[in-house]
Amino acid sequence: MRAKAVEFEVTYINLREKPDWFLKISPHGKVPVLDVDGVPLFESNAIAEYLDETVSPRLHPEDPIERARNRAWTDFVPTFSAAFRTIYYNKDKAKVDEGLKAAPATVEKLEKALAERGNDGPYFNGPDLSLVDAAYAPFLQRFLIADEKLQTGLLDDFPLVKAWAETLLADDRVTGSVAPEFREAFIANLKRQEFYVGTLFPDEAAAAE
Repeated sequence: MRAKAVEFEVTYINLREKPDWFLKISPHGKVPVLDVDGVPLFESNAIAEYLDETVSPRLHPEDPIERARNRAWTDFVPTFSAAFRTIYYNKDKAKVDEGLKAAPATVEKLEKALAERGNDGPYFNGPDLSLVDAAYAPFLQRFLIADEKLQTGLLDDFPLVKAWAETLLADDRVTGSVAPEFREAFIANLKRQEFYVGTLFPDEAAAAE
């Protein structure tokens, strides 16, 4: 919606104490939910596709082949995010290390996709933000916060993915898509759930709870 300059209002909720009104409109109890004239839409991809079909400019390619390939890489997001979540959502350092050993195989696939995209970026489809960018940005954002302390160097071996991540996290449309206190809340959650990376952040971060 920020990329399309759509006017909208945001209501943030505490996912640890989900209000009843939210559970009535979110069948899976997850965010985001988009209220369109009283009709709730849920699941990120479904919301993004609806917006792209109804509001200009299109963030998917006009060419049907390229559009299908974009959707295929959006479908890869759960695999990609799982590889990263294993690293920062783990209480056991040995498991974190195992995740780090496994993650390059997944990141390599995205590096290859960026190498074969047929443009010089900086976004997935070239100079403009796309739905693929929007789909990956949240998981890259979380990983990069965790990696401030983990110092994995994971993305150093994948320069295209690293440059892409840096572009996304320098984009106000991406950084502005979360609550202002997102960083502090994310770190507080890592600490609250006693994930290994949470122990590496200063104790004062817990104040965000």
